[in-house]
Amino acid sequence: MTTPESTDPRQAEADYQALIDSQRTLLLSTVTAAGEPEISYAPYLRDEFRCFYIFVSELAAHTRNLRHQGRAAILFIRPEEETRNPFARERVILQCRAEELPPDAPEQAGLLSRMEQRFGETVALLRRLPDFHLFVLTPQTGRYVAGFGKAYDLVLPAGGLRPVTPPD
Repeated sequence: MTTPESTDPRQAEADYQALIDSQRTLLLSTVTAAGEPEISYAPYLRDEFRCFYIFVSELAAHTRNLRHQGRAAILFIRPEEETRNPFARERVILQCRAEELPPDAPEQAGLLSRMEQRFGETVALLRRLPDFHLFVLTPQTGRYVAGFGKAYDLVLPAGGLRPVTPPD
């Protein structure tokens, strides 16, 4: 197995970007007001600054958690059927700041239109419902795991990778 030091970081960055781009939803980890973890998922839109946008209902627990905690972790993971070894699934984990965009934010209409183009008529319907809110998830730190012995800390927000140093 290749070690991080012998793997081309440019290729590793292209690989983790491709993993993110290959998926239409993200796994979303949030924390309740009582400190209990919750996991869910949401379709997402990504912008040119590598922020993620999700359009979620206030009836969902993750929406309350995002509003109260202002943070979340997101996960992109290679599907099991595309993985040779389930212990070494390729994945990207991002720790994010979460902020709700107000309905009158200048960029909201354009972002929701892009979501509608990506996900279809469902978004057009959801836009008319008062309980749906647009959040931006801005990555603060992250890690890309390409397999055994191939883990990288992500240098954010500018991009780039740094091999994870094994513990002594």
